[in-house]
Amino acid sequence: MNSNSRFRQIHRWTAIVFTVTVIVATIAVSMKAAIWFSYLPLLPLAVLLLSGLYLFVLPYRRRAAGSRRAIATA
Repeated sequence: MNSNSRFRQIHRWTAIVFTVTVIVATIAVSMKAAIWFSYLPLLPLAVLLLSGLYLFVLPYRRRAAGSRRAIATA
């Protein structure tokens, strides 16, 4: 398994964890529980942001590397 597919898998599972924490936090806050429950989804959201940005940049890095290779062989 290469690192790109590992990042995709981490991103998928983190999305599931994020969804569950949002549901739990919504239920907890609606039941007048402690307000810190509303901060639970922030950690998975940060991981989703970083992994999503990495996955967004991947095609552009590949395209840039391909054009550099084409210039070097010409």
